[in-house]
Amino acid sequence: MSAKLHPPRRPSQPQPNPLPPLVQTPSGLALLELQGTINLPQSMDGEALAGVEIGSIDFPDYTPGADGSAWTRRVQMYVGQHQRLTGEVRKLPRPVAVIRRRENRLLENSAGTYMEQGENLEVVEIVKYKIMFSNRPEPVGTAGAP
Repeated sequence: MSAKLHPPRRPSQPQPNPLPPLVQTPSGLALLELQGTINLPQSMDGEALAGVEIGSIDFPDYTPGADGSAWTRRVQMYVGQHQRLTGEVRKLPRPVAVIRRRENRLLENSAGTYMEQGENLEVVEIVKYKIMFSNRPEPVGTAGAP
């Protein structure tokens, strides 16, 4: 099976995104690397609760408009109101493309209008960084959590 791969399309208006929000750094999307397991709250029958926020990510050294990469040395992720993970942003050795399947479109060329055929994939983003948390979480009071 083969599929055509298309470059990203920059729409004039932002499209509603059905996917969950992705991890973003000030420089774009990033992968999140954790050591261990995240234990989510469960219902009485043992199923993980839907819609639970795992945490929030903070870049304490980031200043908008400032040059340099000093902001990559310290990243904090708050899990709930009582735990904080400290990590760093690292550049991936090879960038990773995020792709999605796209609907066939009506296209036009010198021969006329035609409908695309087959499987079509579209590059959504190129991920160049990962956020890495390799240490154990630290306990924090509720005043420290955003």
